[in-house]
Amino acid sequence: MTASGFRLGIYVFKDVEIIDFAAPHGVFSVARRFDPELEAFLVADAMRPVQAQAGFTVLPNYSFADRPAMDAFLIPGGFGTRQEIRNGRLHDFVRSQPEQTLLTSVCTGSWIYGQMGLLGGLPATSRKEPDRLEAKPPGVVPIDRLAVIAPACRISRARVVDAGRIITAGGIASGLELGFYLLRRAGYGEDLIGEVARVMEYQEAYKLYRDDVETDGDSTCATVER
Repeated sequence: MTASGFRLGIYVFKDVEIIDFAAPHGVFSVARRFDPELEAFLVADAMRPVQAQAGFTVLPNYSFADRPAMDAFLIPGGFGTRQEIRNGRLHDFVRSQPEQTLLTSVCTGSWIYGQMGLLGGLPATSRKEPDRLEAKPPGVVPIDRLAVIAPACRISRARVVDAGRIITAGGIASGLELGFYLLRRAGYGEDLIGEVARVMEYQEAYKLYRDDVETDGDSTCATVER
C-alpha cells in the first residue's frame, strides 16, 4: 500500500440506478478494512431522502450547500439522468470543484459531463447494452446517445476510460471496476486492491476487467495530489 486516504463523493438523485452508486461505494467499504482513511459518501441537491429506482430510498450525507471536500466526485446513471442532464445546480456544483478533484461517472452519468461540454476531444464511455425500450425505435443505446450529446467526444467501448481528470465507466455493473480503478488512481498498489477483490470474492472478475481500460496520454501515471 503506497497511499493513505481518499474521499469519494457520490451524487444521488431521483431515479438514480442503485448499482451505479452502490457498487463503487461497496468497493470503498471493503477497502476501508485495509485503510480506514478511505471514505465514500452520498451527496444530494438537498438534505432530504432521495428515491432511487425501484423505490429504494437513501439519505445523503451532504448537500451541495455543504460543499464537502473530496478527491473524486461520481455521477451515476439511471432514468433520472434524463432530468439531471439539465440540472443547472448540478452543473454549477461540478464546475465549482477544485481542479484536483477527479470527475467520474458510471453508465449514463457521462451524459452530464457531455451536456456540460467537458468531453470535447476526450475519450468517454457509457452503457453499451440497451434495455427493452432502448432496443426499439425510437430508442437509442446510451453510448450512442452520448455521441449525440457530445459530438466532439471520442466514444470508447472500454469498461473504464481515463481521460485524465474525467474518468467514465461503461454499464451498470462497471461501478465495481470504477471503484477499483479509483483506488489505483489514488496510488494504492495491486497488493491492497487484489486483497479487496479477494475479500469480495470478485478476484476472477477483477482480473478479467482490470486491463479493460482506455487511457488518454499518461493520465494513469498521475495520482491524486493531497
